[in-house]
Amino acid sequence: MTLTSSIIKQLVCVALVSWVFALPTAVGQSPKASAVYLSRARETYSNVWQRYRVPAYKLFSENYPSSRNDTLTYMQGGGVKEKAVSFLWPFSGLFSATNVLLKVPSEQRVQRLYLDSLVTGIEAYRDSSRSPVGYQAFPVQFEKSDRYYDDNGLVGIDYMEAYLNTKNPLYLKRAKEVFTFILSGWGDELGGGVTWLEGHRDQKPACSNGMATLTALKIYQGTKDPYYLQWGKKFYDWMHTNLLDSTGVYANDRKTTGALNRVFYTYNSGSMLEAAVLLYEFTGDKQYLIQAEELAKRAFVHFNKQPHPASMAIQIDLPWFVTVLFRGYDALYRVNGDYQYVAKIKESLDYAWQNSRDQYGLVTHSWTPKPAELTKPKWLLDEACIAELYARLSLLERERETRK
Repeated sequence: MTLTSSIIKQLVCVALVSWVFALPTAVGQSPKASAVYLSRARETYSNVWQRYRVPAYKLFSENYPSSRNDTLTYMQGGGVKEKAVSFLWPFSGLFSATNVLLKVPSEQRVQRLYLDSLVTGIEAYRDSSRSPVGYQAFPVQFEKSDRYYDDNGLVGIDYMEAYLNTKNPLYLKRAKEVFTFILSGWGDELGGGVTWLEGHRDQKPACSNGMATLTALKIYQGTKDPYYLQWGKKFYDWMHTNLLDSTGVYANDRKTTGALNRVFYTYNSGSMLEAAVLLYEFTGDKQYLIQAEELAKRAFVHFNKQPHPASMAIQIDLPWFVTVLFRGYDALYRVNGDYQYVAKIKESLDYAWQNSRDQYGLVTHSWTPKPAELTKPKWLLDEACIAELYARLSLLERERETRK
């Protein structure tokens, strides 16, 4: 089932009603944090669907407002112009947010409708003209484009989260298909690992290999097939050996010449933090928990030391990157109860929500109220991840509230 404009409007109304119910119910009584955060997740999610949806293609725009004048820098070669709909990476951010909202009991009926529509949308990027089948950067109906291993890892993770939420066998099939594509990029240079994109062998980055690790581990989570656990360990070990820097965080990539590219982004450590927690949960081997706790600490220290406004706990290199780091902190909290890192990112996000939204209710890229950013079009991925973060926080706070 896909969502018509009338259904979307109805769902937006539901979100507004839920916001009202999150308000204080009596004089002097504050709403529970879980309710406030769920309200913000719903509001952001509905706002994204309203503003970014491109009904003609049942996909989404790259930016809002969209003039198609933006130059995108996140592809091979850079300098790609904004097009009629978004590339795969920002689209996947909305898929991820949907999967988290599906874990909230009150949201499941509505989010199933959204999920159906998003699955239809992501299949627009599925390229079966090349072997093995994989997802390309831009919808196949428009053009043939590059197929990135990190993009495909995101698709694999999203499909597995959808499978864990719904048990729809198609989603498991798609995740396994994606993993087959990722393995086609594995090579012997540097002792293994996959490259960034199909046909280019110049580097082996943390983004591709970290997301491949998580894809394998989440397929194992849903199937208990040891094949995927073995591959999860193999990718994890390769990352740990080749990309863990002396700073204690993960470097961006290693060139196939052997040179380490010592550029550090929050998400590369975030994906490995979540992977370490999953490996601990699946194997019971405490070395993974020790590594997770050390990485959690070193990542926070490193990104706290980078230039950032006083209103932020760490450098917000990219909102979605910080979201991936938060996924790791979320996972770690659930096994060791250490809330400090969750709390720090929560404080930064709350500041952004209260101070850094534009006239459309969209949060700035830096999470700060810089005038130039407030008037600038907002990227789909920057906004979709806000819905995911607040949905995750709502779930966490609800669990904490039930323990009190």
